[in-house]
Amino acid sequence: MNPAGILIFAGFFVTMNSKDHYNKCIQTMYGLRRFGIKLGLSTIKSMMHSLGNPQDKFSCIHVAGTNGKGSIASSIASILKESNYRVGLYTSPHLVRFNERIQINNQPVSDKNIVEAYEALKNISTGKREPTFFEYSTAMALYEFGKQKVDWAVIETGMGGRLDATNIIKPALTIISNISLEHRMYLGNTIKQIAGEKGGIIKNNVPVVTGARQKGAISTLKDIAGKKSAPFFRLGDEFKVRRNKNKTFNYFGIENTWRDLRTGLQGNHQIDNAGLVLAACELLNKNRAELPFNSIKKGLEKNSWPGRLDIVSENPLIILDGAHNIIATRRLVKYLSKNLSSRKITLVAGILDDKPYSSMLKTLCSVCNRAILTQPKINRALPPEKLYSAAKEVISDIKIIPDVSQAIKHAIKTTPQNDAICIAGSLYLVGEAIEFFEKTSSLSKRV
Repeated sequence: MNPAGILIFAGFFVTMNSKDHYNKCIQTMYGLRRFGIKLGLSTIKSMMHSLGNPQDKFSCIHVAGTNGKGSIASSIASILKESNYRVGLYTSPHLVRFNERIQINNQPVSDKNIVEAYEALKNISTGKREPTFFEYSTAMALYEFGKQKVDWAVIETGMGGRLDATNIIKPALTIISNISLEHRMYLGNTIKQIAGEKGGIIKNNVPVVTGARQKGAISTLKDIAGKKSAPFFRLGDEFKVRRNKNKTFNYFGIENTWRDLRTGLQGNHQIDNAGLVLAACELLNKNRAELPFNSIKKGLEKNSWPGRLDIVSENPLIILDGAHNIIATRRLVKYLSKNLSSRKITLVAGILDDKPYSSMLKTLCSVCNRAILTQPKINRALPPEKLYSAAKEVISDIKIIPDVSQAIKHAIKTTPQNDAICIAGSLYLVGEAIEFFEKTSSLSKRV
């Protein structure tokens, strides 16, 4: 007989408060990070085969690229939801809680579902080696989407594409947002090499939408698509966007022209991302989905993506932005220059060791009056002392406060109400900032 207050599932005896079991599962998964980054598909194939290949039971959209993957993926998921589909969304990294990575209809799955997914994978065959953290997370997401019987799943790659664990899926549509130099140790040292890795998600006869701009990237992606008979659609060629003065934009598409649209995401670059989303909607409407224009428009406007030009306070103005590579930092600086030119800006920055930290920090500091250098709690975070040498070349008012919460507290305490604070340089830093604001009642209400 089951004692009162106890649930039994997947080999666990769990009290009604299953927080301890959830935390144990998450900590065990985080322990997989010791295996590092290992690109390849053999392990994930073994895992999904042991689970009965749930990824083949729903339609997928695969999203790769250097910047904008999460914005594009979340926008498409929002539109699909508005069109009355049941939608799974898999993204990385999370900002505060692991559950954010796996969403159903724009809501993170429950702790109970995370535990059940973990338990389902715990004893399955993984092939010749232990899975990495990302492989385990990907398998959990695909398992959960199958169990929850989603109609569509929007899947964001982790790194690259060709050998990324998410490349186990068979998508109805492929999106490659853009290409820039990143993760050179794993993806290559040139734009062409990196485009080749990201283009590895292109499948036979599956349409490709991209915002790539460099000639080398375009030619590489076109070549891959041509060899696989995959229809190829590029922003600026087959479809275009035009910005209007009232912050709306017009979309001149593959077959449709849609005017006076809005995206719920801040930043001029989000209109380019929206263009890719709208091209994707056109292609989905031709084949696999029914997305009414009103649902497309509403889904695009309602979408939110925390930690990207995210305003969490008005007095003082506090902006969070992951800005985790050089292109993202340039976009952030462009936004700050245009919208905050009349304010003094305090930068709170932390950057990881696999990023071009010197050029990123110099770019960020170019529009700021002072900097507070800090260090998010991840083993890849650079010590703020190392960031100091780059920052001091641009500004002189610099303070080192290694603890993120203390750095933010100091920034708020010393920033006049009419000035601004920008927290940027890493999504892990932004995650800790969001957690801090959620615990701080005076700034917990998002605007």
